[in-house]
Amino acid sequence: MEAVSTQKLKQDLRAVVVDAEDLLRATASQTGERVDKIRAHAEESLRQARVRLEESGDALGQQARAAALSVDDLARRQPWAAAGIAAGVGLLIGLLISRR
Repeated sequence: MEAVSTQKLKQDLRAVVVDAEDLLRATASQTGERVDKIRAHAEESLRQARVRLEESGDALGQQARAAALSVDDLARRQPWAAAGIAAGVGLLIGLLISRR
């Protein structure tokens, strides 16, 4: 569930970046020292946001791969424990669904 929330957050941030870039393009005809300063600051913030989004995507991908490998390794070393955990989780989900 956390991965879905993280993915949604990344999508929302990308949308904000695109909207801000569109706003900067739309106000490009506005001139003045103050407007130019604000535009330059906004462009720099957008550049940094894009870099951070790319870095976080790479880091999340690496963490997900490492977690998947760890779970796979554990399930191969202890298959009965993995089956028991899966059965317990399935039972809990079934109980939660049946209460509705």
